[in-house]
Amino acid sequence: MMRDGMMRGQAKAGNLATTLPRGGCGRPMAQYDRLPAELRLWLAGAALPWSAASALRLWRRALCEAGGDISRARARLDRAEARMLTREAAHVWGAAHPLAAQGMPGAGR
Repeated sequence: MMRDGMMRGQAKAGNLATTLPRGGCGRPMAQYDRLPAELRLWLAGAALPWSAASALRLWRRALCEAGGDISRARARLDRAEARMLTREAAHVWGAAHPLAAQGMPGAGR
């Protein structure tokens, strides 16, 4: 049956267009629920919209580097996020943004 010029089962493409990569493995909340509690707690206060997969990958690396020390691993995640925010500041908010001017290589380009 036609409704608004579309066949049943067809989706409007206009509001789905994006340049961002698609989320990959369906069910993002299920992936989030399987994350370690300490990582979920950190993600709740994170400034960036981390995917469960990338957050878990960084968490495992940070935990290994920290010798299993959770507070040091969280500090490593904080530093990684701060570095990403600084790197992206010029692209998102412009070269005049205070984070863009902090001297990260390539931040002001």
